[in-house]
Amino acid sequence: MLNRRILRIKAMQAIYAYVQAEGSDYLLALDRIADTFAPDLMAIEPQDRNLLEGKKQIATLLFKEWYETKKFDTEEKDKEILNAAQDAVNFYQNTLKKDLKFFGNQMLSAAEEIYDRYLLTLLVMQEVTHLIEGEEKKAATRFTERTDTDMRGLLKNKALAKLLDNKFLEQRVIRRNVSWAGNLDVITQIYRNGIKKDEQVLAYLELVEPTYEQDHELLKHLYKEIIFKSEPLQALFEEQDLNWVENKSVVKSLVNKSIKMLEEGTDEHLALLDLSASWDDDKAFFEELYHETLRDDAKYEAMISESVQNWDVERVALMDKIILKMALCEMHIFRSIPVKVTINEYIEISKVYSTPKSKQFVNGVLDKLSQQLTASGDIRKSGRGLLDNK
Repeated sequence: MLNRRILRIKAMQAIYAYVQAEGSDYLLALDRIADTFAPDLMAIEPQDRNLLEGKKQIATLLFKEWYETKKFDTEEKDKEILNAAQDAVNFYQNTLKKDLKFFGNQMLSAAEEIYDRYLLTLLVMQEVTHLIEGEEKKAATRFTERTDTDMRGLLKNKALAKLLDNKFLEQRVIRRNVSWAGNLDVITQIYRNGIKKDEQVLAYLELVEPTYEQDHELLKHLYKEIIFKSEPLQALFEEQDLNWVENKSVVKSLVNKSIKMLEEGTDEHLALLDLSASWDDDKAFFEELYHETLRDDAKYEAMISESVQNWDVERVALMDKIILKMALCEMHIFRSIPVKVTINEYIEISKVYSTPKSKQFVNGVLDKLSQQLTASGDIRKSGRGLLDNK
């Protein structure tokens, strides 16, 4: 299941993408001003290029002043200049709103798609059984003796039957609308190049009446050693998921735990694993973390700047600033999360996603600010959030 650290990472990645887009939007807004005052090469009458350049410079200056102060304070009377600057502002604001929504939705989809790949991986053996059944139909119509391996023993695997008959899996697959349609070539490669040539599978097929334990062990082996290690499957998931390198450990853990749950005494109503223990709560957590961190960006920027007075805040690594802002936001708005838990979580994230020295920097800044904000009453905890909050 997805834990809160994974959700924090997804929110961090979305915020990072938004910040990058914000810089691009700023430059595009300036380009709009430049385009407005670009000489018209098709004009019949000659144009005063110096005048156009002067207007462009003034409009650019007005936009940059607005960008810093978020207000127009000018005595400029030229409507063309004012309109160009206002157009750039409108474009910048509207594009930012779209980006905020886009990366927020993308963040949510990225988390939910981890679960989709978990479901797809479990469905691999369902498609494999279809291939085996298809082979048997073809074999039944032959008049010559078959020379390929008889794979029908897998169809009698009792642990596999429990997986394929599982109602929980069936419901989640329908709800998420996932299938291998369009990518069945990957299943074929797993079957022909992996399963049919695997020594442990071939040895299993020699058993006359395998026990449930033997069935179960083979199913674990199929997923752990063949399916999940399949290069075509990994290549497909990498193509679909830019963060597959970090997400695959989550999917692998979900799959292995689910297969392990298929004990002999379980039936088709066995509840496998959900995306999280309480997806509605977790979804609300990282959506709020994303939106509130960006909404109060200026406030957290000022806190960080004041805390690192002997260090130019502009020289702080972008990822470090995002991590610090998220941590400060979490301390402020999530009263049930202890401060120490928040600090430790973001220190761990900084170890993987930022610079080698980030751990000490993030720890030092958050420790200092958390003490100041707690003492001033700006950070207030309740319930579980009071634990270890000394």
